[in-house]
Amino acid sequence: MATRTDAPTRREQILKEAARLFAERGFHGVGVDEIGAAVGISGPGLYRHFAGKDAMLAELLVGISGRLLTGAKRRIAEADGSAGAARGAVGARSAGGAGIAGRAAGAGAAGGAGGAVAAGGADGVSAVGGPAGVRGDGGGSRRDSGALLDSLIEGHIDFALDDRPLITLHDRELDRLRDSDRKLVRQLQRQYVELWVEVLREVYPALAEPAARSAVHSVFGLLNSTPHLGRPGSLPGRAATAELLHRMARGAFAAAADGE
Repeated sequence: MATRTDAPTRREQILKEAARLFAERGFHGVGVDEIGAAVGISGPGLYRHFAGKDAMLAELLVGISGRLLTGAKRRIAEADGSAGAARGAVGARSAGGAGIAGRAAGAGAAGGAGGAVAAGGADGVSAVGGPAGVRGDGGGSRRDSGALLDSLIEGHIDFALDDRPLITLHDRELDRLRDSDRKLVRQLQRQYVELWVEVLREVYPALAEPAARSAVHSVFGLLNSTPHLGRPGSLPGRAATAELLHRMARGAFAAAADGE
């Protein structure tokens, strides 16, 4: 995920401290005054930003579900955009090649079999299939699904390392949301899962859809274990932890595919 360089708004500061306090003490163990004090405003002043703790909890859990989905869609769009740019370059080269083939065909008509062989060779090159893990659309567009899967994993690891309180909050407090907010969280999460399932099955075409979905949920469980890894200072470092999680996620997906 992109790193922000601008300062957080007061509303964002409130949400960050609310997430931390809710994760540490539980939703009912934290008062509005404590959240306000953590960001340097009075409890009543906090109501200028939120109707209450319930509204904060809803924005935290709906918000992170939406951000994960948006981030995944952005990464997929970037992969498809890169594939489209590559297709354009190939198309330009193909157009030049078509002119050469046309001239060769003309030479064949005028001068015999040599030109015909050249034209036939040009046709033969056009039907080359792509490898597993590279998606084609029949028009020459291909995205590197393996690289895209790595990108999705990286994005989720960023969340798992940088927003650990939200993972704890989701596990403990999701049922406190209003029905409509809880349903929205689940809907966003289902869409997020299905994006991963699609990409995973491009990388491992033999992996059946139910197995792919189970593998995605299992890897989410692995990556979302970060709140249980100990205090941040006790970990081997962010980069090393991210690399370890990435290898484990990739290994889990490969193991799921090997079992099919």
